Amino acid sequence: MKKEYILSLDQGTTSSRAILFNHNGEIVEVAQKEFKQIYPKSGWVEHDAQEIWSTQLAVMTEAIAKAHVKLDSIKGIGITNQRETTIVWHRKTGKPIYNAIVWQDRRTADYCKSIAERGLDTLIQEKTGLLIDAYFSASKINWILDNVEGARRMAENGELAFGTVDSWLVYNLTNGEKHVTDVSNASRTLLLNINTLEWDQELLDIFDVPQSMLPQVASSSELYGHTSLEIGNVNIPIAGIAGDQQAALFGQLCTEEGMVKNTYGTGCFLLMNIGNKPVISKNKLVTTVAWKIGNDVKYALEGSIFIGGAVVQWLRDELGIIKKSSEVEALATSVSDSNGVYLVPAFSGLGAPHWNANARGTIVGLSRGSKDAHIARAALESIAYQTYDILKAMENDSTNKIQEVRVDGGATRNNFLMQFQADIVQTKVIRPAITETTAMGAAFLAGLAVGFWKDIDELKSLWKEDKTFSQSTDSSKNKELLREWKRATETAKFWANYND
Repeated sequence: MKKEYILSLDQGTTSSRAILFNHNGEIVEVAQKEFKQIYPKSGWVEHDAQEIWSTQLAVMTEAIAKAHVKLDSIKGIGITNQRETTIVWHRKTGKPIYNAIVWQDRRTADYCKSIAERGLDTLIQEKTGLLIDAYFSASKINWILDNVEGARRMAENGELAFGTVDSWLVYNLTNGEKHVTDVSNASRTLLLNINTLEWDQELLDIFDVPQSMLPQVASSSELYGHTSLEIGNVNIPIAGIAGDQQAALFGQLCTEEGMVKNTYGTGCFLLMNIGNKPVISKNKLVTTVAWKIGNDVKYALEGSIFIGGAVVQWLRDELGIIKKSSEVEALATSVSDSNGVYLVPAFSGLGAPHWNANARGTIVGLSRGSKDAHIARAALESIAYQTYDILKAMENDSTNKIQEVRVDGGATRNNFLMQFQADIVQTKVIRPAITETTAMGAAFLAGLAVGFWKDIDELKSLWKEDKTFSQSTDSSKNKELLREWKRATETAKFWANYND
């Protein structure tokens, strides 16, 4: 049987990667290249969009070369990407008119606040599932149009194109032929009506964005176009697109309503599949389009934790109580508990379900007997507690009882954290054999579109678990721990809001 492959392009916030998957869903080759982070002012984060493209093209070429595979054996390309990051380019030249404004960028926070003060919160949430925030793309587009000389005039004349990173990659892969995005990325712009899955003129008017700039909205699994590159004479189908967190949800095969995944990275991103109808959160979560395959649309509730694995980096780089991140598990488990110490890692505010931008990191419960191991244990436990808060909000919003949590990301290698997570949430925590679930999700979507895989049932046969962590402590102890965690988070918020 001829060996055939799917190529997944995983364009992240700090690096571009290319991963080649075979028909068994196994990784054949990986290539990765970091690129520059640009910080023009405090709170501003930018990328060079041309560098995003050049690094992605480089790793794509490298992975194919390293694997020694022929181009015609690559049956499709799937794309997954950092979401919300905003690129505006000139249609004639294909050149960006400004750096990409990254999802982390906060320059438009005051502008978003002014829109919220107009009483538009409910309208926007009902249409988009999102909160009014600088995190999303719409205010970033508005900033570029108002701050780059001649940009608004060019946009109104139909000369400019906007895209999230997926659109930018497809545009370049097809040599400017295709200007397209998928529903999962479009739903992160504050401009898509998630009920109709179309750009919404009322939202465009609120954010003052001309519709002529916007890409065509497509499904997450279809033939968008073919590559037009100078690497051989083969034109590879581009057939799958999903934002990184939605791709991870699909890569974890959370295809049934109520299934949940948590990606433990620098922060944590939790998504719950809520089925075919959007549910607007009453607990400060966001509602997003998970994916669309054919006519089947799936939605998800999403909650973000700002500081997840980054708290371990803080222990290493700022406190110096560990030399390598991998040492934290041994230090934390050298004591039987945190000795009453709780660490709230609100270094840049608290995310869902609190959304308190003013909260700051807080350690409570210190005593004369507190030592570095107690702080290390409290730091790891804080990741699990924050996850619990979001999972409970998801259960309340969706009425789905969580049966299991599928996990991925670097921190899942920490067995103590995974076990503590299972104990606190009182459910199974399942770590898959292949943790590259984001890239795998994009590959699965592309493979379905080109017939590389028959259907979702075939994909389920490829997903294999590495380890399942089950609850091992009694619920009365959990109640006490969670009560003290709530006291700690309330203390962090009180500190932020207290003015004598």
